[in-house]
Amino acid sequence: MYSELFDAIERGAGGWVADWARTALGEVVSGARPVAAVSHPLGFLCVPVYRGGDDGVCVHLWEPGRGQAPLTTSPTHCHSWDLVSWVLLGGLRNRTIQVEDTADATHRVFQVRSDADGDTIAATDRLVRARVTATTEHHAGERYALPAGIFHETVIPDTEPLVATVALGNSRPGTADLSLGGLRTSDHRVTRHHCDRATTVAAATTILNALTDHHVPG
Repeated sequence: MYSELFDAIERGAGGWVADWARTALGEVVSGARPVAAVSHPLGFLCVPVYRGGDDGVCVHLWEPGRGQAPLTTSPTHCHSWDLVSWVLLGGLRNRTIQVEDTADATHRVFQVRSDADGDTIAATDRLVRARVTATTEHHAGERYALPAGIFHETVIPDTEPLVATVALGNSRPGTADLSLGGLRTSDHRVTRHHCDRATTVAAATTILNALTDHHVPG
Protein backbone atom coordinates (compact mmCIF):
# COMPACT_ATOMS: atom_id res chain seq x y z
CA MET A 1 0.00 0.00 0.00
CA TYR A 2 2.74 2.46 0.94
CA SER A 3 4.72 2.01 -2.27
CA GLU A 4 1.63 2.28 -4.50
CA LEU A 5 0.51 5.49 -2.80
CA PHE A 6 4.03 6.91 -2.83
CA ASP A 7 4.34 6.28 -6.56
CA ALA A 8 0.89 7.80 -7.23
CA ILE A 9 1.72 10.93 -5.23
CA GLU A 10 5.10 11.32 -6.91
CA ARG A 11 3.55 11.24 -10.38
CA GLY A 12 0.74 13.59 -9.35
CA ALA A 13 -2.08 11.07 -9.80
CA GLY A 14 -4.55 12.94 -7.60
CA GLY A 15 -7.58 11.07 -8.90
CA TRP A 16 -5.98 7.74 -7.98
CA VAL A 17 -5.09 9.00 -4.49
CA ALA A 18 -8.64 10.35 -3.97
CA ASP A 19 -10.14 7.03 -5.11
CA TRP A 20 -7.86 5.20 -2.69
CA ALA A 21 -8.99 7.50 0.13
CA ARG A 22 -12.65 6.91 -0.72
CA THR A 23 -12.13 3.14 -0.59
CA ALA A 24 -10.09 3.18 2.64
CA LEU A 25 -12.46 5.55 4.44
CA GLY A 26 -15.47 3.59 3.18
CA GLU A 27 -13.96 0.51 4.82
CA VAL A 28 -13.56 2.47 8.06
CA VAL A 29 -17.24 3.42 7.94
CA SER A 30 -18.42 -0.11 7.12
CA GLY A 31 -16.23 -1.71 9.76
CA ALA A 32 -14.18 -3.67 7.23
CA ARG A 33 -11.14 -1.67 8.40
CA PRO A 34 -11.45 -1.65 12.22
CA VAL A 35 -9.33 1.34 13.21
CA ALA A 36 -9.80 4.14 15.74
CA ALA A 37 -9.02 7.77 14.96
CA VAL A 38 -6.60 9.53 17.30
CA SER A 39 -6.98 13.10 18.53
CA HIS A 40 -3.53 14.56 17.92
CA PRO A 41 -2.04 17.32 20.11
CA LEU A 42 -1.17 19.30 16.96
CA GLY A 43 -4.85 19.90 16.28
CA PHE A 44 -6.00 17.23 13.85
CA LEU A 45 -7.66 13.82 13.84
CA CYS A 46 -5.46 11.03 12.54
CA VAL A 47 -7.15 8.01 10.95
CA PRO A 48 -4.44 5.30 10.86
CA VAL A 49 -4.98 3.20 7.76
CA TYR A 50 -1.83 1.11 7.41
CA ARG A 51 1.30 0.22 9.32
CA GLY A 52 3.98 -2.12 8.00
CA GLY A 53 7.48 -2.12 9.46
CA ASP A 54 8.97 1.35 9.00
CA ASP A 55 6.11 2.55 6.78
CA GLY A 56 2.76 4.05 7.74
CA VAL A 57 -0.22 5.63 5.99
CA CYS A 58 -2.77 7.90 7.68
CA VAL A 59 -5.54 10.28 6.68
CA HIS A 60 -5.45 13.57 8.60
CA LEU A 61 -8.45 15.81 9.18
CA TRP A 62 -8.42 19.39 10.42
CA GLU A 63 -11.86 20.80 11.19
CA PRO A 64 -13.12 23.20 13.88
CA GLY A 65 -14.20 21.20 16.90
CA ARG A 66 -12.23 18.08 16.03
CA GLY A 67 -8.77 16.96 17.16
CA GLN A 68 -8.40 19.55 19.91
CA ALA A 69 -6.25 17.60 22.34
CA PRO A 70 -4.24 19.93 24.62
CA LEU A 71 -0.77 20.94 23.43
CA THR A 72 1.82 20.87 26.22
CA THR A 73 4.78 22.18 24.20
CA SER A 74 4.78 24.43 21.12
CA PRO A 75 3.57 23.56 17.59
CA THR A 76 7.20 23.56 16.42
CA HIS A 77 8.42 20.00 15.99
CA CYS A 78 10.42 17.64 13.79
CA HIS A 79 9.81 14.04 12.82
CA SER A 80 11.98 10.96 13.03
CA TRP A 81 10.48 9.95 9.71
CA ASP A 82 10.25 11.30 6.18
CA LEU A 83 6.80 12.68 5.39
CA VAL A 84 5.22 12.69 1.94
CA SER A 85 1.70 14.09 1.89
CA TRP A 86 -1.08 14.73 -0.62
CA VAL A 87 -3.66 17.42 0.07
CA LEU A 88 -7.12 15.98 -0.57
CA LEU A 89 -9.21 18.94 0.54
CA GLY A 90 -8.60 22.56 1.50
CA GLY A 91 -5.20 24.12 1.97
CA LEU A 92 -2.49 24.58 4.59
CA ARG A 93 0.82 26.32 5.20
CA ASN A 94 4.08 24.80 6.33
CA ARG A 95 6.60 26.97 8.12
CA THR A 96 10.21 25.81 8.17
CA ILE A 97 11.86 26.72 11.47
CA GLN A 98 15.58 27.17 12.08
CA VAL A 99 16.73 26.56 15.65
CA GLU A 100 19.98 28.03 16.93
CA ASP A 101 21.81 27.23 20.14
CA THR A 102 22.27 30.54 21.91
CA ALA A 103 22.69 32.10 25.34
CA ASP A 104 19.47 34.12 24.94
CA ALA A 105 17.34 31.04 24.23
CA THR A 106 13.54 31.14 24.01
CA HIS A 107 12.85 27.40 23.95
CA ARG A 108 14.08 24.07 25.25
CA VAL A 109 14.30 21.04 22.94
CA PHE A 110 12.28 18.03 24.07
CA GLN A 111 12.50 14.46 22.84
CA VAL A 112 9.16 12.77 22.21
CA ARG A 113 9.03 9.01 22.77
CA SER A 114 5.75 7.55 21.55
CA ASP A 115 4.06 4.26 22.34
CA ALA A 116 0.58 2.80 21.94
CA ASP A 117 -0.85 4.81 24.84
CA GLY A 118 0.75 8.21 24.35
CA ASP A 119 3.93 10.27 24.41
CA THR A 120 6.68 10.76 26.96
CA ILE A 121 7.97 14.33 26.61
CA ALA A 122 11.55 14.41 27.92
CA ALA A 123 13.51 17.63 28.39
CA THR A 124 17.00 17.82 26.91
CA ASP A 125 19.81 20.19 27.86
CA ARG A 126 19.60 21.96 24.51
CA LEU A 127 18.35 25.57 24.69
CA VAL A 128 17.60 27.35 21.41
CA ARG A 129 16.07 30.34 19.72
CA ALA A 130 13.72 29.65 16.81
CA ARG A 131 12.91 31.66 13.70
CA VAL A 132 10.84 31.04 10.58
CA THR A 133 13.01 30.74 7.47
CA ALA A 134 10.39 29.77 4.86
CA THR A 135 6.62 29.46 4.45
CA THR A 136 5.02 27.36 1.74
CA GLU A 137 1.35 26.96 0.82
CA HIS A 138 -0.20 23.70 -0.36
CA HIS A 139 -3.68 23.23 -1.77
CA ALA A 140 -5.94 20.36 -2.81
CA GLY A 141 -4.29 18.38 -5.57
CA GLU A 142 -0.75 19.16 -4.46
CA ARG A 143 2.07 17.16 -2.92
CA TYR A 144 4.43 18.28 -0.21
CA ALA A 145 7.26 16.60 1.63
CA LEU A 146 9.15 17.14 4.88
CA PRO A 147 12.31 15.15 5.52
CA ALA A 148 13.10 13.83 8.98
CA GLY A 149 14.94 16.23 11.27
CA ILE A 150 13.48 19.49 9.91
CA PHE A 151 11.73 21.68 12.48
CA HIS A 152 8.44 23.01 11.17
CA GLU A 153 4.88 24.05 11.97
CA THR A 154 1.71 23.29 10.03
CA VAL A 155 -0.79 26.15 10.00
CA ILE A 156 -4.43 25.89 8.91
CA PRO A 157 -5.73 29.27 7.67
CA ASP A 158 -8.87 30.57 9.39
CA THR A 159 -10.57 30.64 5.98
CA GLU A 160 -10.35 26.84 5.65
CA PRO A 161 -13.40 25.06 7.17
CA LEU A 162 -11.98 21.61 6.45
CA VAL A 163 -8.58 20.26 5.41
CA ALA A 164 -7.72 16.63 4.73
CA THR A 165 -4.48 15.00 3.65
CA VAL A 166 -3.10 11.55 2.96
CA ALA A 167 0.13 11.30 4.96
CA LEU A 168 2.86 8.75 4.30
CA GLY A 169 5.63 8.22 6.83
CA ASN A 170 8.87 6.28 6.48
CA SER A 171 10.97 5.99 9.65
CA ARG A 172 14.62 7.00 9.43
CA PRO A 173 16.91 5.09 11.83
CA GLY A 174 19.06 7.20 14.14
CA THR A 175 16.70 10.19 14.28
CA ALA A 176 14.31 11.30 17.02
CA ASP A 177 10.96 13.04 17.30
CA LEU A 178 11.60 16.46 18.82
CA SER A 179 9.49 19.40 19.96
CA LEU A 180 10.21 22.89 21.26
CA GLY A 181 8.80 23.75 24.66
CA GLY A 182 9.17 26.28 27.43
CA LEU A 183 12.51 26.87 29.11
CA ARG A 184 11.08 25.76 32.45
CA THR A 185 8.83 22.97 31.18
CA SER A 186 9.70 19.65 32.81
CA ASP A 187 9.38 16.03 31.72
CA HIS A 188 5.78 14.91 31.43
CA ARG A 189 3.48 12.35 29.89
CA VAL A 190 0.76 13.00 27.32
CA THR A 191 -1.98 10.42 26.76
CA ARG A 192 -3.26 10.15 23.20
CA HIS A 193 -7.05 10.11 23.02
CA HIS A 194 -8.29 7.21 20.91
CA CYS A 195 -11.71 8.08 19.55
CA ASP A 196 -14.70 5.81 19.86
CA ARG A 197 -16.22 4.20 16.80
CA ALA A 198 -18.91 6.86 16.40
CA THR A 199 -16.34 9.67 16.32
CA THR A 200 -14.08 7.74 13.96
CA VAL A 201 -16.95 7.01 11.58
CA ALA A 202 -18.12 10.64 11.74
CA ALA A 203 -14.63 11.87 10.77
CA ALA A 204 -14.35 9.42 7.89
CA THR A 205 -17.84 10.32 6.70
CA THR A 206 -17.02 14.04 6.80
CA ILE A 207 -14.09 13.51 4.43
CA LEU A 208 -16.07 11.17 2.16
CA ASN A 209 -18.91 13.68 1.86
CA ALA A 210 -16.49 16.49 1.08
CA LEU A 211 -14.74 14.39 -1.57
CA THR A 212 -18.14 13.82 -3.16
CA ASP A 213 -19.17 17.47 -3.00
CA HIS A 214 -15.91 18.97 -4.25
CA HIS A 215 -13.99 18.54 -7.48
CA VAL A 216 -10.72 16.84 -6.56
CA PRO A 217 -7.76 18.09 -8.65
CA GLY A 218 -5.68 15.51 -10.46
